[in-house]
Amino acid sequence: MQELPTIRAELVGHYREDVRYPAAMVNVTNRCNLECEHCFIFRPANPNEAPLSLGDEMDDEAMLETLARLRDRHGIVQVVWMGGEPLLRAGLLARGIELFDDNTITTNGTVPLVDFGPRVLYVASLDGPQDINDAIRGEGVYRRVMDNLGQLPESFASPVQVQCVVTRRNQQRLEELVEALLQSDRVGWMTFTFYVPKRGDAGPDAWPDNSQRGEAVGEVMRLKEKHPEFIRNTRRSLELMLPPLAGHVTAGCLARDQVLPLYLEGDHFTTPFCCYGNDADCLRCGAWIVFQLASGLPRYAEDSALLERFSPPG
Repeated sequence: MQELPTIRAELVGHYREDVRYPAAMVNVTNRCNLECEHCFIFRPANPNEAPLSLGDEMDDEAMLETLARLRDRHGIVQVVWMGGEPLLRAGLLARGIELFDDNTITTNGTVPLVDFGPRVLYVASLDGPQDINDAIRGEGVYRRVMDNLGQLPESFASPVQVQCVVTRRNQQRLEELVEALLQSDRVGWMTFTFYVPKRGDAGPDAWPDNSQRGEAVGEVMRLKEKHPEFIRNTRRSLELMLPPLAGHVTAGCLARDQVLPLYLEGDHFTTPFCCYGNDADCLRCGAWIVFQLASGLPRYAEDSALLERFSPPG
C-alpha cells in the first residue's frame, strides 16, 4: 500500500482542523541577510532558529506537499510568503505561488526581486528616511532598497508596494519617506502598519498604551488625506486604532480566526499564538491586517457616530 504524504506541521494553539482559513502566512526560511531591531520573527519566544545552510530546513517537496494539503483542508486562497528573507528561496516561491490564487511576497528589499508576473505582489520594507531606517534595519539598507527598486526594468510585471512599520522612533519622520517614494517609478503605493510589541516591551519603538499611539495614528490619517491614492490604509481602519475602539478590535481579533500562521521550525511548520508569534501584546497590537479586517465588519461600519467621536480632527 502506498504511504500517504504527511503534513509536516505541528498544528497547535488556536489552530482548528475543522474551520476555513481564507489566508495563510508562510515562513519559508529562518535565514535572513539583515538583523532588523524590531523584527517580530526573531523574538526569543518564537521558533526562528536559522540553520547553517538552507539545505537544513524543510525541503521544497515536503513544504509544497504540506501547503497543498493544508490548502485543500482549509480552503486557503491567499498566502503571504515571508521569512527570514523569502527571496533566498526564490525557486521554492516560483513553485509555491502556483498553489494559490492570491500571493504576496514580503521582502526586506535588498535581494534582487524576481518577476513572477502580475499575480504576485511584492511588499518591500522601509521604515523612514535614510537615517531612521538604517538605525532600525542596518547601515546602508535604505540606499540598497531604493537602488534595487530603481533598477527594476519597465517590463517588470509584479506590482511593488512599500510597507512602513510605524514606531515611536519614526512617527515624526513619516512624511519624508512618503515624499521620497512618490518620486519612484517602481513603487505603486504604500501602507503603514504599526509596531506590535511583545508583552512587557518598554523599548524605544513601543508606545506605553494606545492613547499615546494616537498621535502617530493621526499623522498617518493626515498623510492619507494628502495622498489618498498612494497610501492604501483606509480611513476606517485607522480610526479603529484609536482608543477605546482599538481594544474592542483586538479582543475580537479576526486575523486569529481567518489567517493561518505557519512558522518554520527545522523540518516542519508550527503554528504560534498568532501571526505575530507567541508573545505579542494583543492590547497594544497595531497590525495592519487586524484593523483592516475589522473595518469590514458591519458593527464598525454602522457606528459612524462613535468613530467620529474618537477621531482626531482632519
